[in-house]
Amino acid sequence: QVQLVESGGGLVQPGGSLRLSCAASGSIFSINVMAWYRQAPGKQRELVARITSGGSTNYADSVKGRFTISRENAKNMLYLQMNSLKPEDTAMYLCFTNANVPYASNWWGQGTQVTVSS
Repeated sequence: QVQLVESGGGLVQPGGSLRLSCAASGSIFSINVMAWYRQAPGKQRELVARITSGGSTNYADSVKGRFTISRENAKNMLYLQMNSLKPEDTAMYLCFTNANVPYASNWWGQGTQVTVSS
């Protein structure tokens, strides 16, 4: 079992910043990919950013240049620094991991709400 707990969401004005964190715990042998997804009401869940165990990153076009994903492998922590936030970034942000427990499997967190509004 893997538990993912997100934190750092909240209400922010357009142009503001937030830093999301995700703590992974449980019987983890190793973590492969970690990622942030988001889902707004009435919309499909979409990938925001992902990072491999080696540090390679991918971003959705809509957040490139504004968001930065990072991880601390030793602590099984994942972060998302979000700058220049826009109202369209409003969504529930969910942490995802593909971890070896010991076999590779997918796990999701409960999410943290981000609301961008004046």
